[in-house]
Amino acid sequence: MNPLKALREQLAKLQRLAQPYFLPLDAQGQGGSGGQFLLLILALVAVVVGLTLLLLTLAVGLSGALIPELQARFLPGVPKQVAALWQGPAGVVVMALAAAGAAVFWWFRGRLRQGRWLPWLLLGVIILLILVINGINVGISFIARNVDNTLVAYDQEGFWKTVGIYAFCLVLALPIRAIQSYLIPKLGLLWRQWLSSRLLNRYMSNRAYYELNPNDESLEEIDNPDQRISQDTASFTATSLSVTVEIISALLTFFSFIIVLWSINSTLALWLLVYSVAGTALVVFASRKLVNLNYHQLKLEADFRYGLVHIRDNAESIAFYRGEQQEAREGERRLDGAIRNYNRLIVWEALINVIQRSYDYFSRFLPWLVIAPIYFAKQVDFGVFGQASIAFSQVLYSVSYIVNNIDRLAAFSASISRLEGFQSKVDSIAERQLGQGAEAPSLGLVEGVPTEAGIGAGSGAAAAEQRLAQPAGLAAAGPAGGAQSGSPAGSLAGYDASSEAIVVDHVDLIPPRTDRTLIKDLSLSVGANQRLLVVGPSGCGKTSFLRLVSGLWPAAAGRVSRPPLGELMFIPQKPYMLLGSLREQLCYPQPPDRFGDDQLRHVLEQVRLPELVHRYPDLDIKQDWPRLLSLGEQQRLAFARLLLNAPRFVVLDEATSALDVTTEKLLYGLLVQREMAFVSVGHRPTLIDYHDTVLELDGTGAWRLLPAAGYSFVRPT
Repeated sequence: MNPLKALREQLAKLQRLAQPYFLPLDAQGQGGSGGQFLLLILALVAVVVGLTLLLLTLAVGLSGALIPELQARFLPGVPKQVAALWQGPAGVVVMALAAAGAAVFWWFRGRLRQGRWLPWLLLGVIILLILVINGINVGISFIARNVDNTLVAYDQEGFWKTVGIYAFCLVLALPIRAIQSYLIPKLGLLWRQWLSSRLLNRYMSNRAYYELNPNDESLEEIDNPDQRISQDTASFTATSLSVTVEIISALLTFFSFIIVLWSINSTLALWLLVYSVAGTALVVFASRKLVNLNYHQLKLEADFRYGLVHIRDNAESIAFYRGEQQEAREGERRLDGAIRNYNRLIVWEALINVIQRSYDYFSRFLPWLVIAPIYFAKQVDFGVFGQASIAFSQVLYSVSYIVNNIDRLAAFSASISRLEGFQSKVDSIAERQLGQGAEAPSLGLVEGVPTEAGIGAGSGAAAAEQRLAQPAGLAAAGPAGGAQSGSPAGSLAGYDASSEAIVVDHVDLIPPRTDRTLIKDLSLSVGANQRLLVVGPSGCGKTSFLRLVSGLWPAAAGRVSRPPLGELMFIPQKPYMLLGSLREQLCYPQPPDRFGDDQLRHVLEQVRLPELVHRYPDLDIKQDWPRLLSLGEQQRLAFARLLLNAPRFVVLDEATSALDVTTEKLLYGLLVQREMAFVSVGHRPTLIDYHDTVLELDGTGAWRLLPAAGYSFVRPT
């Protein structure tokens, strides 16, 4: 890719990530052009420069009026320079630009509310401190020149006076540096909090977290979302802010010291510009490989860390299987990938470091080579050597910012790509949901998985209800059984989340990212107090059907209607155990203070978990519940959670597979007692007793809808 085009694309990504914190979206949902953002930055600099001039004038005036001897000793020549600024056009221009900058912020005041003024205020204070430090550094260059001249002239009194001025500058600069060192990371921390919260909310909305973690991870280009929200966000905010401040500081340093350098010798200033441009071009060309290597290093390190977390989360299963060697090999494989890439990275970093060192070493000689001839010609005094070296090094540092920070900028560029790619992906998911007419995202009552309302309405609800409500013994057949074909080809699939029943109307089910049809032209309905059992061989699409009913997977054709959010709950085979207390486990996803202690203890006894009540009388205790509780205990706890939430409809995916038949009968009896309608997936013949209808799938698209009475799991061949 063309380097300039790559730079433009990277700057566009940086704008999309950074701008919303400082300049939020307008009423039309637009963030404004990058020119608006840049205009505000320039306006801020103009306001700060004008404010600095006013503060300097005020300080000079007060010191001259209150302590004139102190001003004469420590600020020699400063009052005259300030007076010259106001008497000439410079002062008027600076104040006019400051007024224009203030007007720009006034114009954007409507979009800088709700706390958006705080980052601009902190950034303005930081720039003000940078200006003050630059002014002190310029003064120090003249102090160094006077020190050299007093030493050459053996002027002891002048030497100590100059040293006193230098000490005064240090005392003034140290607290300013300390405040600046605090404000920069503080602003970065506020920015990180905002950006992480924003990305986390988008990640948890529209089921983006579900789409970005598919069963086939090789098909998903957004790896390790957890790292992008946590580590990459922290790195991006801290680095982007420090880079911005350093670039502003470099520009101010350049303009401050280029004047000093030009006043000493214009040839030296020109040689400096040529030298810095050539060096920067060489380093940028040599470091293009670094960006790609840093990007892959972030991914490989995250993959290695995830592998270790996976071992920790599944320690007991690995121990039962005695799978230490295989897990170690997998860990070694992930580690080797990170090591190999890092080995290439350090080779390129070493090459860049050699160029940087050579660039730095030779720059020390350049001022001597230019100044020496005019010194020997007695056109300048000896102190010019020291001042020229200081000014040259400051200007060289400012114009060589890319050279000195190329490895850091390469890593920063990689983090921009990863974080912006993640943001773009979750935004595209939200846009797709809106484009399909989905309702606003909302967390629903689905265990472990937030649900979201869909679109449309079940046009064939009445027919589907009639089909399910047939007299006992009357089967409804799918395509293989000769039923009429479903909805017209190409019809738009959707969801209605306000139905009083679960209605599946002429639906085709095709898993995402595949072309395999699991169910063809299915129509059925589960109304109040009705119970449907889904059976079939492994891999036929039973759990996929539950994903369809719960709204996790879209229908390829036809429509699905579901009860409103809060009235449908999903219980998987392995229940979700959150990171929290026993109280939070039971109440999830409701607030933990919704139920009293007596309610929680009673429901644990109902599902035959009285030992938990005795073992943990304090319900606020936090434990590693997935490791502490057996699968059977987890399934019973999930039923306790279900009873507390009390939805009208329940979807159960082999939710009693780890329980004995007696306990299974008790739990299903509790659901019947509560008059809940439910859809179950299972292989046990005992489940027939708790259902009135059976949906039999074969995995080829065909299906059969049969009465539960008299159904046999062993089909004749």
